[in-house]
Amino acid sequence: MKNLGILLSGRGSNFEAIARNVAAGKIADARIAVVISNKPDAGGLEIAKRMGLEAVVISSKGKPREEHDREMVAALQQHKVDLICLAGYMRLLSPWFVQQFPRRILNIHPSLLPAFPGLEAQEQAFAYGVKVTGCTVHFVDEELDHGAIIVQKTVPVLDTDDEHTLAARILEQEHVAYSEAINIILQGKCAIVGRRLVTNVTSG
Repeated sequence: MKNLGILLSGRGSNFEAIARNVAAGKIADARIAVVISNKPDAGGLEIAKRMGLEAVVISSKGKPREEHDREMVAALQQHKVDLICLAGYMRLLSPWFVQQFPRRILNIHPSLLPAFPGLEAQEQAFAYGVKVTGCTVHFVDEELDHGAIIVQKTVPVLDTDDEHTLAARILEQEHVAYSEAINIILQGKCAIVGRRLVTNVTSG
């Protein structure tokens, strides 16, 4: 049984999708050991409590990054977390934090990386006029939205879309992609060659 640690800062919709898939057995041999937020008012904390999961606040407000990172790492290690999933966690992890969990931190980004990294990716895609966008689950490394890609899902940009309708359709695919990526990594049947994740796992 693998222990998942979820880091979030907001509403936690990706976390909720992961939690439902864990509960339904669609993410095999895994449990959510802890949900941590750096913001005490994050909606995801209420979802975690409602689902009977351990929810912890480690506030980042007014703390030096190093101090906050050390508190976060200590909590994750205390819960013996095997894989960390960032689900709307709105802080950059320091290189030191990433080095404590090499290739054990996943993030989801609402674009087809390397296009439109950083904040407001959906708005960036819409403003640029692309015809196809989507979402990317990737490993976290020391650079922003940069680590090896695990899963990508495409979403067409419709003529009738605005930023909000596009973001909503991307989010639907995020909920599918994240659990798919977690399964690939937990099953361990993959390797990174250069920047490419090579896998012989067939997703069901």
